[in-house]
Amino acid sequence: MGPKTTRVYRTLRERISTGKVGPGAKLPSERALVEELDIGRTALRQVLARLVAEGVLEVHGRSAYVVPAPAVSAAPPGDLEPWKVHGARTVYDNRWVELSLVDVEPPGVERFAHHVVTLHQVAVAAVLDREDRVLMLWRYRFVPRQWGWELPGGIVESGEGPEEAALREVEEETGWRPDELRHVVTFQPMIGMVDSPHAVFVGRGARRTGEPADAEEAGHVAWVPLSDIPAMMTRGELMGSGTLVALLHLLAARGAS
Repeated sequence: MGPKTTRVYRTLRERISTGKVGPGAKLPSERALVEELDIGRTALRQVLARLVAEGVLEVHGRSAYVVPAPAVSAAPPGDLEPWKVHGARTVYDNRWVELSLVDVEPPGVERFAHHVVTLHQVAVAAVLDREDRVLMLWRYRFVPRQWGWELPGGIVESGEGPEEAALREVEEETGWRPDELRHVVTFQPMIGMVDSPHAVFVGRGARRTGEPADAEEAGHVAWVPLSDIPAMMTRGELMGSGTLVALLHLLAARGAS
């Protein structure tokens, strides 16, 4: 995709991911999009075809592009009560981690003190090239005392958003700058006791900008075939929940396409 089609692709993806064009909604006509986005009809159709291939849009009739509504059969019950929080006390706090004791009262249960660990938000990125290889790092983690493969990622710093952090971390840790990133999911890896949102992004294409700038975080940088991921998972070579979530999403998307 050229610069103009990439720009239009990102614009449409952002409108859909942010809910400006919500599930079940139809995009404006091709003629309206051509005029609004300043792009030729052939180039626009290339963008729309890619969005359809990725499952972001569906084609209804000849040229009606619709954001698919998620198929959900399970409805959450509406008669449950949340836990009551009566107060909290900080036990330990520094720039990396905060430990608190929270006075909680679940419905029908006596009050008790619950440990809560608060960490920073994290952004993780899975970047693919044209050969369906994913940009990864082989490095050592001293806590589990283990070598393994990880996706680049790290803490979302003050004043930046998760996508900015993901772009920065990829470049700092690998020396490659992603052409684009899109948000897939934000999840909590240990939701019962730890508050640390992990934002997962995926993208395709990157340009080499130099050597990794972060010597502490950088490891051996490699483009790993996506087809190798299941075997690496079986061998226990993949480390970190963000890495697993992102790679499983890529494998599921490839299987559905």
